[in-house]
Amino acid sequence: MKKILLATMITAFLSGQVAAKTWLLTDAESSTEQGNWHISSEQLKSGGENFSIEQKVLHGGKQEGSKVITITSKNGLTIALSPTRGMGLLHVNGHGVRLGWDSPVDEVVNPAYINLESRNGVGWLEGFNEMMVRCGFEWTGHPVTKDGVIYTLHGKAENTPASKVEVIVDDKAPHEIRVRGLLKENTFKKAKLETWTELRYVPGSDSFTIHDVLTNQSDYAHDYQIIYHSNFSTPILEENARFIAPLKEVSPFNDYAKQGLEHWSTYSAPTKDFDEMVFNLVPLADSNGKTIAAVLNSKGDKGASIEFDTHQLPRLTMWKNTDTLKQGYVTGIEPGTNYAYPVTIEKEQGRVKQLQPGQSTEFTLTYSLLKDAAAVQKVEQRVKDIQGETTTSVVEKPIAVE
Repeated sequence: MKKILLATMITAFLSGQVAAKTWLLTDAESSTEQGNWHISSEQLKSGGENFSIEQKVLHGGKQEGSKVITITSKNGLTIALSPTRGMGLLHVNGHGVRLGWDSPVDEVVNPAYINLESRNGVGWLEGFNEMMVRCGFEWTGHPVTKDGVIYTLHGKAENTPASKVEVIVDDKAPHEIRVRGLLKENTFKKAKLETWTELRYVPGSDSFTIHDVLTNQSDYAHDYQIIYHSNFSTPILEENARFIAPLKEVSPFNDYAKQGLEHWSTYSAPTKDFDEMVFNLVPLADSNGKTIAAVLNSKGDKGASIEFDTHQLPRLTMWKNTDTLKQGYVTGIEPGTNYAYPVTIEKEQGRVKQLQPGQSTEFTLTYSLLKDAAAVQKVEQRVKDIQGETTTSVVEKPIAVE
């Protein structure tokens, strides 16, 4: 494939008529691949917060050919994502706090080296190490086989390289950065789902936003599911760390999780032979449908939060995997359209959504790194305000059995 180096910055008017510069890094249609690339606020001669954006092509092992885009903000966050891996977020760092975890998978695995059907449909785990993974969009949840079709773990989006990638920087302060990627889940006689993913970040900020638009490009109606599998570990996750969210209901995912129901919202230190526990949550929201969930360290001076819209993502999953550090000490906050049961169960229980031909839907989530006690207290108060006088119902029986 011939590489086409795009040195010319394309000026465009985007949302809100804000002038911006756009760089096309990848485009399957025109066989464009920028490869290693870098731009900075210094090069752009833009005022305000210093920042840089860099794409690197990785080599060696199973990460051969994988690409990583890193946004670095001197007084804010460093955000790394991979266009090769479904535009998933690898890790986020700022103020001595990390959002992400240490998976036994220590490379940015190129999907070319992954067989999703291996190990009875859990080959997805051979690349799983991201801070945020899009589980979906054609299906998600635990693997299941029905009518000869293997629905592998958590769908295909995260192992789908982006067909088009572009970086956009607003000309005017505060110079919002957008990294956009097009994911195509197109299969003859099956699906034609296309998702424009977008990461939005203002340099110097401790928050960033994910905005995705999913469109059914087929002439036929099609089901869809999405879980934003968002993962956090040390230095936030530790003994006596806490999960908080305004909730209507909590229930165990299975019988094993029932054992931990009494202390479901607090965490243990790394514990050998701890199997994962999952809890199904029904979030409460404010008058606009917005809600927030967070994981906080034991001292209450570090944390991570996710704000999302319950009209778009009405379900919330909490994944507790406090195994050893080498095995993967991690917890997940997972807003979604559904829970992580196999797609067959989710459809039976009415949690699988559908798009008509040409119809689109969108998902917006804002992630915040909570760098100090003041930031933590603000989120705690938001949770209390939304919870109000409503008591969280604790249901002891799992809502489904695999």
